[in-house]
Amino acid sequence: MWIEKRHIYLLTCINSYILDLTMSKLILSARPADQADIFERAAELFSVLSTPMRLHILNALSSQPKSVTELLHEIETTQPNLSQHLGVLYRSGILNRRKDGAQVIYSVQSQKAMALCRSVCTQIAIEIDEPGNVSSDQRLSTRAQQGK
Repeated sequence: MWIEKRHIYLLTCINSYILDLTMSKLILSARPADQADIFERAAELFSVLSTPMRLHILNALSSQPKSVTELLHEIETTQPNLSQHLGVLYRSGILNRRKDGAQVIYSVQSQKAMALCRSVCTQIAIEIDEPGNVSSDQRLSTRAQQGK
């Protein structure tokens, strides 16, 4: 790959910094009622994206629309489970769907959800790949033992 992981990390950090500055200015300049609405909507988005299966679905749909059958070949799960998660993502406005004969084709509708998913997952993938990295499970276990 022509882009090294350290370059991806640097770009991710720069992007996060720019978003932090922009977000801080927008939130600070908003009225308290608008701030509450901003945080409520963000919490709703985080709630919808809080399931690993839904992140996996977004990743699978990031490059192109796919049918339920194609998604089942790519994601290890059952058809009822996949359909349940697709329904949640569709009803929340993150995914779009259309019929093509007997097939239902899903695509990403919310670019903000896709950008959030990409940003967080890329950062975690970089951290996992770093030498001497302590896994998330180990960090969470240590925090739980310390009572934090």
